[in-house]
Amino acid sequence: MSKGRTVLEVGDDGVAIITIVNPPVNSLSFDVLHSLKESFDEASRRDDVKAIVVTGAKGKFSGGFDISAFGGIQAAKERPKPGWVSIEIITDTVEASRKPSVAAIDGLALGGGLEVAMACNARLSTPTAQLGLPELQLGIIPGFGGTQRLPRLVGLTKALEMMLTSKPVKGQEAHSLGLVDGLVSADALVTTARKWALDILEHRRPWVASLYKTDKIEPLGEAREILKFARAQARKQAPNLNHPLVCIDVIEQGIASGPRIGLMKEAEAFDGLVVSDTCKSLVHIFFAQRGTTKVPGITDRGLAPRKVKKVAIIGGGLMGSGIATALIVSNYPVVLKEVNEKFLDAGVNRVKGKNRHLQSRVKKGKMSQDKFEKTMSLLKGSLDYESFKDVDMVIEAVIENISLKQQIFADLEKYCPPHCILASNTSTIDLNLIGQKTKSQDRIVGAHFFSPAHVMPLLEIVRTNHTSPQIIVDVLDISKKIKKTPVVVGNCTGFAVNRMFFPYTQAGLLLVERGADLYKIDRVITKFGMPMGPFRLADLVGFGVAVATGTQFIQNFPERTYKSMLIPLLQEEKRAGETTRKGFYLYDGKRKASPDPELKNYIEKARSISGVSVDPKLVKLSEKDIIEMIFFPVVNEACRVLDEGIAVKAADLDISAVMGMGFPPYRGGLMFWADSLGSKYIHSRLEKWSDLYGGFFKPCNYLAARAAKDIPLSAPKDQAMSRL
Repeated sequence: MSKGRTVLEVGDDGVAIITIVNPPVNSLSFDVLHSLKESFDEASRRDDVKAIVVTGAKGKFSGGFDISAFGGIQAAKERPKPGWVSIEIITDTVEASRKPSVAAIDGLALGGGLEVAMACNARLSTPTAQLGLPELQLGIIPGFGGTQRLPRLVGLTKALEMMLTSKPVKGQEAHSLGLVDGLVSADALVTTARKWALDILEHRRPWVASLYKTDKIEPLGEAREILKFARAQARKQAPNLNHPLVCIDVIEQGIASGPRIGLMKEAEAFDGLVVSDTCKSLVHIFFAQRGTTKVPGITDRGLAPRKVKKVAIIGGGLMGSGIATALIVSNYPVVLKEVNEKFLDAGVNRVKGKNRHLQSRVKKGKMSQDKFEKTMSLLKGSLDYESFKDVDMVIEAVIENISLKQQIFADLEKYCPPHCILASNTSTIDLNLIGQKTKSQDRIVGAHFFSPAHVMPLLEIVRTNHTSPQIIVDVLDISKKIKKTPVVVGNCTGFAVNRMFFPYTQAGLLLVERGADLYKIDRVITKFGMPMGPFRLADLVGFGVAVATGTQFIQNFPERTYKSMLIPLLQEEKRAGETTRKGFYLYDGKRKASPDPELKNYIEKARSISGVSVDPKLVKLSEKDIIEMIFFPVVNEACRVLDEGIAVKAADLDISAVMGMGFPPYRGGLMFWADSLGSKYIHSRLEKWSDLYGGFFKPCNYLAARAAKDIPLSAPKDQAMSRL
């Protein structure tokens, strides 16, 4: 296997073309970086070389540093000295070359790729190329000089925005910012770059070293004000993360003490961050997300996905309309079926209506009115199954009612073509039950979207023992086209995400009935990094849904569900969550939540019905205890999901937790985080609470077996067995 390299070719015009070759995105492995230095050194030595153009093979400049090398760096197998790349290669070889260089950018110039380009004396780009420094998404900072050169090329404010948000800019915008010097079509790119390089040599164009540009940098006092504001924003938006603040410090050092000192400070900071827990967690998530599409026994059979030309959706409620939006935005023609005109109009209006996704895109200028019209023309309404004759996939998105769903699937079998994929968006009901009255078990699949379906990035693809591999491959392909991250899971009550997270709210209810402060629990869990605590989440979802799904878990897992009376008592008083403006919180007209002093009366009533008394230890719970008592039951259930083969691998559960429930990615996902604490510790805590508070906390066999041998919870079964 090729390790990646650069190739040097010298033309008759005396311009050396140095091409980065490391498919698929020409990433900068250590081999490529060594080779880049060698190519520049050779070009400098050769008398037949007058100027240099740097480009990437096959229409991609470079997607950045090779992330798979992080494992080696973190294990200290390959630990280059700080500044080896940014100072010795990028600054003292590329930028300091005695022959002018021009970067010819097409496709991607991200991370290290853009940092190499910024060290050249000029940059030309295609209008659609993407240029950016997304390193902060991986828990590190730009480490090849980006913190010093980007502010000098585009100004401090824009440079901070690009680094702190990790958002790339297109060539067109990069040109207006001054990040690139000219826009050229892809086919003329290298030819124009050659001429540009010779123009620099002949002083027809300026010979610029980006590192020493000062015209875009504000005076120190003003710069410090901008940086101070950026720090305040970073603390507010990511209170648990340190690396954005490190990035700002490094930029400041370069402005205050000069770029060379800034480079050294950047190299040292990068060296420390790359071995941090945050970086390890985010790199794990990066690879886990890419690994969800590999499903043993399914994606290794060489099956090609079939073309899905038309999709039908049954039910135009919040979920159905959200799914319809996700599909039409990706150019799928959709038939939306409802039971009557009123519901159908409401469903269609949800897709296009003023407060919905598409109109807001038009308002923000992200979608033209013309594109909006074209997208909406892909949606057709229907009150019967007539238009289902030629659909390739149906997604049922009606309420969680087993007999209704069974009836729908029996009808679908009659009206849809025999190749049609029959999918349900159920979040909890066993698919075998749903398809019980059909003969089409092999094409029934779960396509569980998360609300709001056009925004949430996860798609849970649920297979039964009967679902054909072809159907799974087809749905995986659709998920890619509608830009969702798919996780293929097995069939059971709640599947993977809702199943592992059902103890989340239940643990909260158990603690509150025994004396813990409900609002403190939500505050602590939010501080930990969840978008909202269990009670605020229950209000958002609505108690109707909470009771319907809770009932499924109580019926199927009676020995480990905690049955609280608190939600039913609130429901009796017409408090059903955010939609009724009252739940665990009170809501104003803008849906802003505030604590309700009345709530303690309901808690006392629930306590007396359940016959539990206040435990002084739980009244004074520390933040650490709250986090563990809420999340360890979730980890325990996730272990069962793995043990039963519902999830293929622990990394899939990490992605499910991050993308389905908002578990903080910088903690690496649920199982990765659990392994950082250790199976032994989690088991001992659950064991203790199980003795005190009952079966809800009882550790499962999978967890117990691993704790006994101190094996990570995420280790594959065969590895774990070999250790036993």
